[in-house]
Amino acid sequence: MSGFVEKPEPIQVPGLVHLHTGKVRELYQNEAGDLVMVASDRISAYDWVLPSEIPDKGRVLTQLSLWWFDQIADLIPNHVLSTDLPEGAPADWAGRTLVCKSLQMVPVEAVARGYLTGSGLVEYNESRTVCGLALPEGLVDGSELPAPIFTPATKAEVGEHDENVSYEEVARQVGADTAARLRQATLAVYSRGRDIARDRGIILADTKFEFGFEGDTLVLADEILTPDSSRFWPADQWEPGRAQPSYDKQFVRDWLTSAESGWDRKSEQPPPPLPQEVVDRTRAKYIEAYERLTGTTWS
Repeated sequence: MSGFVEKPEPIQVPGLVHLHTGKVRELYQNEAGDLVMVASDRISAYDWVLPSEIPDKGRVLTQLSLWWFDQIADLIPNHVLSTDLPEGAPADWAGRTLVCKSLQMVPVEAVARGYLTGSGLVEYNESRTVCGLALPEGLVDGSELPAPIFTPATKAEVGEHDENVSYEEVARQVGADTAARLRQATLAVYSRGRDIARDRGIILADTKFEFGFEGDTLVLADEILTPDSSRFWPADQWEPGRAQPSYDKQFVRDWLTSAESGWDRKSEQPPPPLPQEVVDRTRAKYIEAYERLTGTTWS
């Protein structure tokens, strides 16, 4: 069992129809048929959406995504139409709201990996492959791969695990042409992001994207290259052979699995609220990632 510890009631706004509550985002549709995405301050770990929030997290994700969309605008179009606040929306939505094109979404998590860790490491240790792709012997946790690889996954509901699948399975599900376009776009955006991050002293280990179609045009959707959708590591602390320090939920995961939390991950009990210190340190990590990547001060 997993999911929301306390599922929030969506805010009702005149002229907007609420469509979906995700781990982080609330999704609405306006009268023109466009989507309105609102990034909350919710945080998830171990397939649970926690009862504690991280102040400013939704704004950091939104503003960082907008910055990245500008950096990769020559590679692929994105879904953003406007950052204007819908009429009647609460003031708290400012800075965390995107009005977006309604796309025909591709039901695949498009994942790029440049380094070996996470579920990729688990598969590699069993079979020397990731998503069926053969990799060299001798790699360890945190190893840089010879070249970035496309390792797609199926999209799971809240509380479920995404499941890694082979490229051939993606081609079977969505067609060979769409699969090839997904792979090309995913690796192109990852490579641009990796190079920009590297210049700022950050390793982009892996990341996931979502794509949709506007007619025949492939369009990048949702968030991109944020600490929620990517593994960012400080380059000066990179040391293959161990878990790397990261700009994400590391403090949250560490506390939840510590004796102090009193939570048994294997039980069906929901996790407890986070201590203020963990909330503050996690917020600081998100903001540090934003500032280092964009070169601007968070305000």
